[in-house]
Amino acid sequence: MQLHLPTHVQSYTGGVAELALPDAPTLTALFVELDARYPGLRFRVVDEQGALRPHFKLFVNGEIERAMSAPLPAGAEVILVAALSGG
Repeated sequence: MQLHLPTHVQSYTGGVAELALPDAPTLTALFVELDARYPGLRFRVVDEQGALRPHFKLFVNGEIERAMSAPLPAGAEVILVAALSGG
């Protein structure tokens, strides 16, 4: 499984933008594994109820995925995208 991270969460991974990870059954399981490797990353992206924070979007194999409990296919490419704002 490949995970692509936006710049502002790469501080948790030592600046690494792309991670090769073991397959996870769901996005929830993926972020639990990430938090074990990179403490604090899950809380930055996922709220206390286990939902993706509103300023992030997840794409699985090029398709937007909103359900953290959705099954992930083996070898999935997951892209975490952060909203941009300005004024």
